[in-house]
Amino acid sequence: MKLKCAILDDYQQVALAMADWSAIAERVEVFAMSQHFTDEAELAVHLQDCDMLVIMRERTPITATLLARLPKLKLLITSGMRNASIDLAAAEQRGIVVCGTASGSAAPMELTWALLLGLAKHTVAENAGLRNNGPWQQALGVTLQGKTLGLLGLGKIGSQMARVAQAFGMRVLAWSQNLTAERAGQQGVALAESKRALFEQSDFVSVHLVLSERSRGLVGRDELAAMKPSAYLINTSRAAIVDQAALIEALQQQRIAGAGLDVFEVEPLPMDDIFRRLPNVLATPHLGYVADDNYRIYFREAIEDIEAFLAGQPLRRLG
Repeated sequence: MKLKCAILDDYQQVALAMADWSAIAERVEVFAMSQHFTDEAELAVHLQDCDMLVIMRERTPITATLLARLPKLKLLITSGMRNASIDLAAAEQRGIVVCGTASGSAAPMELTWALLLGLAKHTVAENAGLRNNGPWQQALGVTLQGKTLGLLGLGKIGSQMARVAQAFGMRVLAWSQNLTAERAGQQGVALAESKRALFEQSDFVSVHLVLSERSRGLVGRDELAAMKPSAYLINTSRAAIVDQAALIEALQQQRIAGAGLDVFEVEPLPMDDIFRRLPNVLATPHLGYVADDNYRIYFREAIEDIEAFLAGQPLRRLG
């Protein structure tokens, strides 16, 4: 009898076409689910006969209670090598092997620039006006050349952001808890004197940190209050790094010019969420990693993870 493997949250219905699943077809029956389940008990009914799961980032929380409802589960694969929504301790306790895949940083970097440029040039409002026979040229765009981009984090994505900003002729500042002037200088970036200085001096602040206990809530009321009224905040990292209540307040009171957001505390974003309605928000549905090359990596390496598991030599283990 074949093992059963479910691919969860295949929103675009492309998972089975992005890699050659025939390599495991003789031993594993693979099926993809495009529907997102918010009810854990309902999801468990669909997965109770599965030996393996392939999950996409943090779309569905893999909790201890869900794992307890899946007695046959032996292998859990996530895209990327970090997934805060997996209870790794519960998986280990139940003898479930958890593996990951590689992930490219170009796509989230590009999406960050799409949001930044969309805000600076008022792209959505101008396009809507054009399509709906509204006013011709409603707003004044912001020129990037000569402006300051503040990077909260100068890792893989932050460094790529800096290079693009420099091509635009922008000044680039960066800050993180462990960032040194030497490391910043290697990227042609100035180290901000403090976190507050980064927010005070930047025309655009972009968040590029991993969510951890140190970074959770790192951007709060004080940081937002330090920003220029003309400045924008971009967050394509994790919602919890920014105090969401403080951000909503700053946007409602127009204490900052706007925000570009790709990440939210609850995803998919509830229909009545205020971020869907705020006029100074440009928001996308967590598209940062949702790109052709990344999907090819995720599913190709998921197949490799399954083959390695079947051979008794798991690859890219987490936890």
